[in-house]
Amino acid sequence: MEVVNAVTPGPEQIAAFFGSGEDGPFVMINLLKFKPHATYADGSEPELTGREAYARYGTAVQACVAAVGGRQVYAGAVTGLMIGEVGELWDMAALVEYPSLAAMMQMIQSPEYQAIEKHRHAGLAGQLNIRTRPLGR
Repeated sequence: MEVVNAVTPGPEQIAAFFGSGEDGPFVMINLLKFKPHATYADGSEPELTGREAYARYGTAVQACVAAVGGRQVYAGAVTGLMIGEVGELWDMAALVEYPSLAAMMQMIQSPEYQAIEKHRHAGLAGQLNIRTRPLGR
């Protein structure tokens, strides 16, 4: 199994994700890998770590998620691996529940989200976003 961390999905991934035909509540599993140092597009704040830059995003995005009826279920540091192998562990895992794909799309298109996304880009080396749905649906 090949694993490729990315920060931004490509057009095909976006179309497949939001055009999947699935609807209803889902939980997004976010596996996050931080940059050693934040890299803002304008070169500002080079003293910040990637984790610190992402923490700015993480704090602010909770209001964006709540505004569309979602909620953060869990967030924590990755501290070990019991089964399997990966070349390098992720730094953090977060679970975020959304009421629908439309709600998530509304959030990422909102001006509030667009204003904070710079912190996400500055802090992340890569991530995996895995959509899950409740069993029995």
